[in-house]
Parts: sequence; structure tokens; C-alpha cells
Amino acid sequence: MPPQPPSHRPVHRSADASDAHRLTEAVTRLRRALRASIRTDYPWETLPMAQVELLQVLAAHSPARIGDLAARQRLAASTVSGLIGQMITAGLVARAVDPADRRASAVTLTPAGGDQLAAWTRAHENRLDAALASLDEPDRAAVRAALPALFHLAAFLEDADG
Repeated sequence: MPPQPPSHRPVHRSADASDAHRLTEAVTRLRRALRASIRTDYPWETLPMAQVELLQVLAAHSPARIGDLAARQRLAASTVSGLIGQMITAGLVARAVDPADRRASAVTLTPAGGDQLAAWTRAHENRLDAALASLDEPDRAAVRAALPALFHLAAFLEDADG
């Protein structure tokens, strides 16, 4: 019997099963190329992606408890706690008493963390702007047209486990 996917739900293959393979390859190559080009063009940019994602969540949902951040990111609370500890040391986030429950603590984004996240976002947008400008108009239009479907796909994946 072939190995089963990690999900308990049955897998429904698309009409062309290679679509999933090709999308996986495209997303992986884009992430790798963007990460490598950012490190080359912006050597100051050293934030690990896990920390960037936590900064993004905190920018939208702050203050937040470690457990809430862990659930939102689908990570173990101990993993998030370790990342938050590193980010506190770097001055990107701060821990304080949770205003909703004074027995608990919550994490907030510091101004330095907000600045770092904004710089990270600008650097990535600049790289992607340059890459998009290198494409011919039909390819740029195809990327633009694919964005709503990609957001729907992301939303489905985010909701699938939650």
C-alpha cells in the first residue's frame, strides 16, 4: 500500500496532477531566488523567515500571547517562545503583562521591529518590482491575473487545518 498523505482527508487530484508539482516547484524557486537575491543586494537583511512571519503577525495582531502566536503560525509554543526570546534580545519585540489577563504576558512589536519589518517589506518589493519589470507585458499580465487565485489558494491552505 502506498504511503498516505499527512492529512486525514482524502486527496482529490486535479485534472492535471502535475499542476501541484509545478506550483510547488515555482513557489520553492521563487522563495529561494528572492531570499538569495535579498541577501546579495541587501546584506543587512539577516532576519530568519520564521521571525519575519512573527513580526508580520504582530504588526496585524498585537499584543499577542505566545500560545496565540504559536497557534496562528502552527508552531509549537516552545519554538515560538525561543524565537520571541531572540527577537526580544534584538529589540524587535517586547514582552509585557497581558492587558486582558494580568497573570499572563503578551508580546508587542517595538518601533525597531516595525522599522525592520518595513525595511524587509520594501527590500522584497523592490526586488520583485525589478523582476516583474524584466518580464514582457503578457507575462506581467499573467502574474497579475493569477494573484486573486493564489490568494484564494493560500486562504484554502490556511483554513484547511484550522
